[in-house]
Amino acid sequence: MKKYHVYGVGNALVDMEFEVNDEWLSKMGVTKGVMTLVDDERQRELLGKLDVFKANKCCGGSAANTIIAISQLGGDTFYSCKVASDEVGDFYFEDLKNEGVHTNLDGARPQGETGKCLVMVTPDAERTMNTFLGITANMSTEELKEDEIKNSEFIYLEGYLVTSPTGKAAAIKAREIAHANNVKVAFTFSDPGIVNFFKDGLIEIMGSQKIDIVFCNEDEAKEFSSKTDVKEALEFLSGHANTVVVTRGEKGALIYSNQEVMEVPTKKVTPVDTNGAGDLFAGSFLYAITHGRNMEEAARLACAASSKLVTQFGARLKKDQLLEIKSQELG
Repeated sequence: MKKYHVYGVGNALVDMEFEVNDEWLSKMGVTKGVMTLVDDERQRELLGKLDVFKANKCCGGSAANTIIAISQLGGDTFYSCKVASDEVGDFYFEDLKNEGVHTNLDGARPQGETGKCLVMVTPDAERTMNTFLGITANMSTEELKEDEIKNSEFIYLEGYLVTSPTGKAAAIKAREIAHANNVKVAFTFSDPGIVNFFKDGLIEIMGSQKIDIVFCNEDEAKEFSSKTDVKEALEFLSGHANTVVVTRGEKGALIYSNQEVMEVPTKKVTPVDTNGAGDLFAGSFLYAITHGRNMEEAARLACAASSKLVTQFGARLKKDQLLEIKSQELG
C-alpha cells in the first residue's frame, strides 16, 4: 500500500479574492475571464486600487486547491511547491499544515517574495486572475521528493507550470519518475489562456506515453483540440490520456474512457463565484477513485462539491462542508 493517495506539483500562490465589477476591470485595463501573469509593480498598482473591496485570503494555486480538497476528504497527500522565507510564505506553509498536507516546505526556505494571485470576481460569477509568481517562478526539480513520488498512487500536475522553464522541467521530471515507478499521472490544463499560448509545452509535460487522466473544461478541450464539438474534442484528447474528464459548468461533466462517453449531470444552482471549481472537481474525483469508487461515482461527488462551491465566495469549501457532501454522495 502506498503512503500517499496523491502527490501534487504546482505553483504556491496566496490567493487574494475581491468582488469587483466589469467597469472596474475595464478602467484598470484588466482582461476579463483569464489568468494574466503580471510583474510585482503591476500587482501593487492593482492592489492599491482594490483596497475599497473586501478581500478573502488563503493559500492557493490550482494544484494546491486540489490537493487540499483530497486531504479534507480524508486522503493522504503531499505537495511540492516553492515559497519564500517571508510572512506570506509562513502563512502558506501553516495553511497547508493545518489542512493535513505533507510538503517539501519543512526547514529553511530561500529569500525572496512568495507569489500572490489577485482573484477578481464579477457579478456574473466569472473569475479573473492577475498573478505575480514571485519565487514560484523558480519552482524546479529541486523541490521534488523522488521517494515520495514513488510512494504515491497518483501524481497530479497543473498546467500553470508550463509558463516557467524550470517549472515545466519539474513537471516533466515528476511525470518521468511516475512512469518509471508505475505511479499514475493526472494533469490539468488549468486555464484557456494557458492552452492558447502554451499548447506545445503542455504536450511536452504529458510526454509521448499516454498519461492516465486529463482534466479540463469545455473551452480548454476545444482550444487544445481545435474542435468545435466537445465530443470530438474528447476523442482527440484521448490520444494523450486514457481517461479525459471535461467539466461543463451547469451541464455537469463528460468522461471519455475505453472509447465510451459518460455524461454526469450536476445540480442546478445560482453561481456567485466560479474560482476554484475545477480544482475542487479534480480533487473530489481523485479522492473517490483512489478510495475504490468508479468514475461515475467520482464524477458525481465532484459535481456535487463544485456546485456547492460556486454558490459562495472563495476557492475552497470548509472541511465539514466537504465531508457532508461526501456522506450524501458516497455514503
